[in-house]
Amino acid sequence: MSDHPVPSARARALVRGAYDTHVHVAPDVMARRIDDVDLAYRCVDVGLAGFVLKSHYVATAERAAVVRKVVPGVEALGAITLNGAMGGINPVAVEVAARQGARIVWMPTVDSGNQRRSTATDLPGATPAMWGAFQADLHSQGIVPEPVDVVDDEGRVLDRVRQVLRVIARHDIALATGHLSGAEIVSVVQAAHEEGVRRIVVTHPEFTSQRLPAEQQRELAEAGALLERCFTTPHSGKVAWVELFATIRAVGVAHSVLSSDLGQPFNPPVEDGLALFADRLLDAGFTDEEIHVMAVVNSRRLATPTATVPA
Repeated sequence: MSDHPVPSARARALVRGAYDTHVHVAPDVMARRIDDVDLAYRCVDVGLAGFVLKSHYVATAERAAVVRKVVPGVEALGAITLNGAMGGINPVAVEVAARQGARIVWMPTVDSGNQRRSTATDLPGATPAMWGAFQADLHSQGIVPEPVDVVDDEGRVLDRVRQVLRVIARHDIALATGHLSGAEIVSVVQAAHEEGVRRIVVTHPEFTSQRLPAEQQRELAEAGALLERCFTTPHSGKVAWVELFATIRAVGVAHSVLSSDLGQPFNPPVEDGLALFADRLLDAGFTDEEIHVMAVVNSRRLATPTATVPA
């Protein structure tokens, strides 16, 4: 593995008690830097409260429960992403995941209609997403799920999406917008409010297939959504660091939440992601308190349930 920078002690202290709400670790269908149990031990060592296991292809609440039993000092949390492998917009799958303790439901990512139709290209020199090769392999074998859309031809949120949103609201778990387009995100966030969803995060709005302008991000923030700032998006060259910092300032620190989106073998250690992000923010002039809010306060807001629903 390549050499990577080591976070400063100051940065480590600033993110202590945070949840990394977006990690990609083994077991998975592609190579990962670390598995979930070993990550849990490392999170204990560096003082992170926990992490949310994201997979584009499987639900992770069951394995998160096993990790919590093996490593009780940290909260490994489960999630579900509504891609083709999960049946797309599937209220039953979301209900099952919620009853097993999932904390985040991602709208479709790799199979979203927006991602499939997107013609946006990465910036020159950017590292391509690992799932691209796996998707291409599936397609070469003729294993191609239908694109997963969330709105109809007139831009209205589909009834099945509203069913999912009602499940999310009833279990008081968080909604993440996945790889939807800007217009789709606005529609789904509005529908989520109407259905009673209390915690919403806009997934990496600077990512290639999203690229939401600051003005649209401000509107979503005013609607109560958090904007997720993933370490890998600028680290992999999909957005310039200076542009990301400017967007955070324009939208407001209170409306941003830091995550790593790490786990790729060629990227820094997953447990270092939030602290490395903190070092970058410190260098850009953000205060200790601002970083604490984005890394700790807002990640705990997403990861910690405020209500439970009996089975």
